Amino acid sequence: MKNFALIGAAGYIAPRHMRAIKDTGNNLAVAYDINDSVGIIDSISPQSEFFTEFERFQEFAYQLKRKPDTALDYVAVCSPNYLHHSHIAAGLRLGCDVICEKPLVPTPELMDELALIEQETGKRVYNILQLRHHDAILKLRDKVAAAPTDTKFDVELTYITSRGKWYMESWKGDNRKSFGVATNIGVHFYDMLHFIFGKLQRNVVHYSGLAKAAGYLEYERARVRWFLSIDANDLPDDVKGKKPTYRNIDISGEQLEFSEGFTDLHTTSYQEILAGRGYGLTDARHCIETVNVIRTAATMRGEAGEVHPYVARLVK
Repeated sequence: MKNFALIGAAGYIAPRHMRAIKDTGNNLAVAYDINDSVGIIDSISPQSEFFTEFERFQEFAYQLKRKPDTALDYVAVCSPNYLHHSHIAAGLRLGCDVICEKPLVPTPELMDELALIEQETGKRVYNILQLRHHDAILKLRDKVAAAPTDTKFDVELTYITSRGKWYMESWKGDNRKSFGVATNIGVHFYDMLHFIFGKLQRNVVHYSGLAKAAGYLEYERARVRWFLSIDANDLPDDVKGKKPTYRNIDISGEQLEFSEGFTDLHTTSYQEILAGRGYGLTDARHCIETVNVIRTAATMRGEAGEVHPYVARLVK
């Protein structure tokens, strides 16, 4: 049994980490969040200690180090995006391996800084890249690998996940803290595209706004038109009023709908990490480089065949 700490216990994604810790037979020893709305702990890990001040959390973690059976092995980071780097660094310096939600950090330079702290502490950072464990994605990767090496697939990626008015009032609506919608909701998909189609060769942004973004990516094995949105008005007509989320990939005319199958992917990710097969800094670098360019690039008028069809409705 491994001992875990969790930073960001009141966040949306934290319960998936709590359940993954429990389902893999491990112990959530202590959790921290500035928000005390963490009653979900009662149904998953009621014995866990909890703090709302980071200093008290950190001191408690140091006290746990005095005994081998209580010392922390892992720190799970589920805090807001802009705090990931600081919380990962703190976890490593506590003598723990760290499991962090997406996006790991906003820039390649901060990836390099984390690599230095790994060297200094002898501990490792793991990123939750759960789409790499999704059955539909793994099957598509196998299909692409089996195709002739000179085949380049035409791909259209559409991801719309409706968010209410609360979103823009939260840290997620502040680009200084979330790093923008393409980074906050898109980073896993850019990792997925790299995982399936190889190295990125071209990266162009056609539209960038607070609630949606679109562009074109060219990989070794694919030409990708992409569209991401948190606006329910962008949902297809046959989905509106039925589901809040629409995820779809069209690969050369064949649709891969992967809205289902996400429930247990955090547990799968934890199982892989605990077995020594987790995804680390090197694995996460490609998607961080991709979103860094998307976030900082000027929008361009797209060339024929490279623009997602939803963009036409935004630029009239």
